[in-house]
Amino acid sequence: MPNLSPEIEKHLGHLRTLQAPSGLFLASAAEVSTGYNKAWLRDNFYTALAFEAVEDWEAVKKCWRAMLDVLLRHEDKITWAGEHKPHQSWQYIHARYHPETFEEFWEEWGNKQNDAVGAILFKLGKLEQRGQGVIITDDDKRLTQKLVDYVKSIEYWHDPDAGMWEENEEVHASSVGAVVAGLRAVAKLPFVTMPEDLIQKGEGALKNLLPRESKNKFADLAQLSLIYPYNIIDRAAADEILKNVEYHLSKARGVLRYKTDKYYNANQDSWSEEAEWTMGFPWLAIIHHERGDKLLAEEYLAKAEAVLTPEGKMPELYYSNNDKPNENIPLAWAESLLIVAKIKLNHVYSS
Repeated sequence: MPNLSPEIEKHLGHLRTLQAPSGLFLASAAEVSTGYNKAWLRDNFYTALAFEAVEDWEAVKKCWRAMLDVLLRHEDKITWAGEHKPHQSWQYIHARYHPETFEEFWEEWGNKQNDAVGAILFKLGKLEQRGQGVIITDDDKRLTQKLVDYVKSIEYWHDPDAGMWEENEEVHASSVGAVVAGLRAVAKLPFVTMPEDLIQKGEGALKNLLPRESKNKFADLAQLSLIYPYNIIDRAAADEILKNVEYHLSKARGVLRYKTDKYYNANQDSWSEEAEWTMGFPWLAIIHHERGDKLLAEEYLAKAEAVLTPEGKMPELYYSNNDKPNENIPLAWAESLLIVAKIKLNHVYSS
């Protein structure tokens, strides 16, 4: 690992307090009353990016080994869904689990989230390509193939899902794109058989959806994932998404998930006063850095640092037009994106 500054070590420490003995990360602090003391597949994907950025491969592999073990725990369900197209949301791979027992949480939570499956395939493939793979046993290889079979069975390219925000089932560009990225990442692994046209069907669907996120959302924070980490769209499509997100959704203390978002909306009628998500700022900093706009990247990183709590943590969100955060402090993947942004902009190394 590189010699990191005390500041970045502090943020990594915030994340380490959220890692259960199993290796999975809680979404937020264990004592919160919001239910965020559970382990989400997607949150773990994004949280582990921070440890990958600082080359802490032990922490990365511990997390991803646990992720594989979660799915192996539910292999029978995945096998069934790969052979019979699911018709109820509970038949899909669930989005969140107990961090120690790996049991599903059965209450309805928009559990049908295809982007999380795409994220898993994407990182499993990328870790193999980097020589840091966690696919070791025959069980791991079999499971990887079953995940490919699963996204074929659900017909991911036109399957309505709850998406990154776990609500409002429709076909989401961010979900289709995540699966396309995941399939591309594992396509060349020697133990994976890729069904003909499976990737192309998703590519065609994504092209038809863009620049919208879905039929009902013209701009959505989730679309940033198509640029980073997936890098799945061309420059022109990325330009359009960034223009829409930054003009319509970027606010003083964060980025709206989408217009008319009711989650923590400050208006008693749940209209117009949408919550401002802090992770949008470091996410945009990363993207602009990758695109070569260093000045704009620095501006967004400064905005991210300005919304830290007095304890130096990234909350999930702030209520509209005020400095009150919600209870989910820190939000694991917001902390992670901040660390990644600092690493990329070279703000974190000790002399």
